[in-house]
Amino acid sequence: MTPNESPIDNTPFTHGIGIAFCSGIPMFKIQRITESGIVRLIVIGRIDAEQLPDLEDLILSAAGREVVLDLTEVNLVDREAVQFLVRCEANGLRVANCPGYIREWMGRESRTR
Repeated sequence: MTPNESPIDNTPFTHGIGIAFCSGIPMFKIQRITESGIVRLIVIGRIDAEQLPDLEDLILSAAGREVVLDLTEVNLVDREAVQFLVRCEANGLRVANCPGYIREWMGRESRTR
């Protein structure tokens, strides 16, 4: 078997993301873009409690600048992540491109606070 073959059936992987999900590795990545004094943090993959300290550190490192948390490419969250997003918005951080199911969950969580 070559490094580019699936261990399950020896077929070639066609997408890099398939490697992460096939191997059971949770995928989490943050891309930071700064434009016109605005820091856009694009979160990719899944957000759970384990990633929150890293995400919070990145937000705090942009102190003094407007920060936008872009969730366009988020595909899975847990309750702690949703509660974190609710707190972020309550503190003035902008959450952009939030998938509908996450936005709905955030609404429910903010009503239970």
